[in-house]
Amino acid sequence: MTALAKIVHTTPEIEAEPELTDGFHLVIDALKLNGIETIYGVPGIPITDLGRMAQAEGMRVISFRHEQHAGNAAAIAGFLTQKPGICLTVSAPGFLNGLTALANATTNCFPMILISGSSEREIVDLQQGDYEEMDQLSIAKPLCKAAFRVLHAADIGIGVARAIRAACSGRPGGVYLDLPAKLFAQVIDAEAGQKSLVKVIDPAPAQHPAPEAIARALEVLKSAKRPLIVLGKGAAYAQADEAIRSLVETSGIPYVPMSMAKGLLPDTHPLSAGAARSTALKDSDVVLLVGARLNWLLSHGKGKSWGEPGSTKFIQIDIEPREMDSNVEIVAPVVGDIASCVQALLDGMGQGWQQPPSDWIETLKTKREANIAKMAPKLMSNASPMTFHAALGALRTIVKERPDAILVNEGANTLDLARGIIDMYQPRKRLDVGTWGIMGIGMGFAVAAAVETGKPVLCVEGDSAFGFSGMEVETICRYGLPVCIVVFNNNGIYRGTDTDPTGRDPATTVFVPDSRYDRMMEAFGGVGYHVTTPDELTRAVNEAMNAGRPALVNAVIDPAAGSESGNIGSLNPQSGIKKKK
Repeated sequence: MTALAKIVHTTPEIEAEPELTDGFHLVIDALKLNGIETIYGVPGIPITDLGRMAQAEGMRVISFRHEQHAGNAAAIAGFLTQKPGICLTVSAPGFLNGLTALANATTNCFPMILISGSSEREIVDLQQGDYEEMDQLSIAKPLCKAAFRVLHAADIGIGVARAIRAACSGRPGGVYLDLPAKLFAQVIDAEAGQKSLVKVIDPAPAQHPAPEAIARALEVLKSAKRPLIVLGKGAAYAQADEAIRSLVETSGIPYVPMSMAKGLLPDTHPLSAGAARSTALKDSDVVLLVGARLNWLLSHGKGKSWGEPGSTKFIQIDIEPREMDSNVEIVAPVVGDIASCVQALLDGMGQGWQQPPSDWIETLKTKREANIAKMAPKLMSNASPMTFHAALGALRTIVKERPDAILVNEGANTLDLARGIIDMYQPRKRLDVGTWGIMGIGMGFAVAAAVETGKPVLCVEGDSAFGFSGMEVETICRYGLPVCIVVFNNNGIYRGTDTDPTGRDPATTVFVPDSRYDRMMEAFGGVGYHVTTPDELTRAVNEAMNAGRPALVNAVIDPAAGSESGNIGSLNPQSGIKKKK
């Protein structure tokens, strides 16, 4: 035996070093374990490496130019998928930018998790002036459904699990997850780390309604002479599409869809009362709310949009018991998830269900047809410059020919008129500003819709609304997404003809005249179009959507077209003081 062999033979065996993992990898592993494959965010200290590592581990990481738009993308991803969308931001200012989207997600019941890096607790609590020092957890709590902080790597798995369950269960909403910077670099045994991860089982369990609640609701419906169903975006989120269609058709009750519920049944369905909305609301005697809340969008269930006080009885399906009686009395509250509640109503109707009186159906049909006929000439004009109606009439035809495309819509007149003019044919194909009516959701929603569904996206924007998130056209181009943006350009907010009475400055509502938004898209490698007639608009949008490339159509609208705040001008207070001349 050689000396070398003796040495090798007699040297004690060296124990293998234990495999280690760290906070970065545990966050990624926890998300992947729960089926989350996409992160929306803006890189920077202290989460830059988290994004890099997530990408290396096979996750899709979509980087935006501003956290608010990344947050909006995450929120609408949650709406479309029923899994919480993830937004990743840096600390302090980045966190605050994402907070608007988090609060909006909570208000709209979209499952979303905002994950932000943060400064260390011992420095924040003593207010010692750390980099981007801020008590982010305390700030987030009032604006979201739940907020958690993880201080130890071994708790990352349970922290992510709690955030997922909080975001999805019951009424969905936004959740904040605070991850201090030094958490990411914490090292623990890899096997222990793996065991610490939690796969969330049944994050949104069915909540079946009480049998007596269903019986009560059916008794109220049976007594109705002029019943109406109102479908809200909660009904769209539920993905109980076939059951909802069966409820409408079996009951024979006309329905009005709120904007993001359009397409649950085609807007051209014989029982759709969308084009006769005012008559349907005002004259109905029993209203069944399915995933819709009696908030300002429905005039709180009272006032001039409805009949005489107390003349309308409301049945409400909602998973949140506290929603009942929030504005008016709910005579038949049905608490549970929408799929279970709708199915229970269907089961209770049985074979002998009596459909509503034919005169009620005929009244709404006559009003619907009259309104459609009255609107038709406005939609067919090919004048230049375009009116809102003529431009939307062109897009209406395009959407009819491309029912699988996703429509994103925001603005004032651009939004309000599009809701009524553009028919939808499939569920979850219309995404807009939702409950708060905030502007700036456009590009974030468009990016997430393209990423999550792979479908073409038509994004119809007012020029003011586009200004909130317009820089994200670079994001759309960077990822080569099939998004066609149409900017209705009338040179201002509401209209482009206002003036400063002093003659010193432009009016507060006026933009640079004849702006060329199409050239913004061209600057980043996309395709730009400048159009002045509905025919040109039709050709440009069809060409762009056929190509499946990033495109922006600058649609010139008459600067005098439009009215203040569209259909909600009444919410804008008027001064009670008349200044003496």
